[in-house]
Amino acid sequence: MWNNGLLDLSVWQLVAVTLAMTHVTIVGVTVYLHRYSAHRSLELNAGLKHFFRFWLWLTTAQNTREWTAIHRKHHAKCETVDDPHSPVIKGLSTVLRKGAELYRAEAENPETLRIYGKNCPEDWIERNLYSRYPLLGIAIMGVIDLALFGVIGITVWAIQMMWIPVWAAGVVNGLGHAVGYRNFECRDAATNLVPWGILIGGEELHNNHHTYPNSAKLSVKRWEFDMGWAWIKVFSWLRLAKVQRVAPIAHRVEGKGHLDMDTAMAILNNRFQIMAQYRKLVIAPLVTQELAKADASVRHQFRRAKRLLSREPSLLEDKHQARIQTMLEHSQALKVIYEKRLALQQIWAKTSSNGHDMLAAIKDWVHEAEASGIQSLRDFADQLKTYSLRPQHA
Repeated sequence: MWNNGLLDLSVWQLVAVTLAMTHVTIVGVTVYLHRYSAHRSLELNAGLKHFFRFWLWLTTAQNTREWTAIHRKHHAKCETVDDPHSPVIKGLSTVLRKGAELYRAEAENPETLRIYGKNCPEDWIERNLYSRYPLLGIAIMGVIDLALFGVIGITVWAIQMMWIPVWAAGVVNGLGHAVGYRNFECRDAATNLVPWGILIGGEELHNNHHTYPNSAKLSVKRWEFDMGWAWIKVFSWLRLAKVQRVAPIAHRVEGKGHLDMDTAMAILNNRFQIMAQYRKLVIAPLVTQELAKADASVRHQFRRAKRLLSREPSLLEDKHQARIQTMLEHSQALKVIYEKRLALQQIWAKTSSNGHDMLAAIKDWVHEAEASGIQSLRDFADQLKTYSLRPQHA
């Protein structure tokens, strides 16, 4: 009896129970630690918060303040030497193999905890149990697994202990800044990974998250699935959660043909979606058009042109910069749309603190786009005029 534990489960039942327990763990990480504690994108019921705190103590030995501080520092110092776990700086292999060690090393930095660990639990149970005896929880979990599942409980416990270091510290922090696709050209190398949603709770939508870090919902495209958001909706229905912020919605008013302050503010709020539209509506068709016209001897220079001409400039390597310059030398039209793209991004980088200056700069940009003679650029300029902070029916 003791070999099989108190529950005496079959192999498939053990697999199901193990996946269920690891799923509760990842929900605790993505909903409680990440979206609630680190970013405050939602509020949680006190009982639910304490359940996740208790469960994560049992299954990960993670401390709320440490996790929160390290993640906030990751966003503040992303892809710099001060980033606790950037594969761009430390190397992908290092982050994949030693993600948990990098976390522990940063958790011992008192300055990180002081600067980035504010507004985290400091109640009696945190001081006297969770923070004081961080390894006691996982030891208790080991005893529980042995009692419930027998000898195989050691394997169940090992999987529980490995789940977050492998998936979160390794895959998300490593591969999520190295491979995958990008919906938005944010200023770091974050990417989206699919189809890991059920295993890591939506955290695979890392590019979306780094673009809108304070959004409780990580999915953006209709086909993207955010398991953490699904649980937030359930908790909200049960009145255990209240969403505070999600990514802005790009409203457009068809037929609007003038630029005003409402338009300028809408463009600022939705700048990442707008630049994604620029890639789709201006860069992609023009690259296809220029590639068809290019001589066979230079056509190879246009390889990956759509991606390179859309890429965040700070992420381009020297060889990519050189290829872009070569393409622009062969195509005046590509040179125009590339320079106009950089100019549009500079508008909100330099004038976002002054709405009137930004509106004037956007008007100048639109006027130059309309005079460019490039139809896709002119169409995009017309589309810019239709953006509004309010939906059309308002």
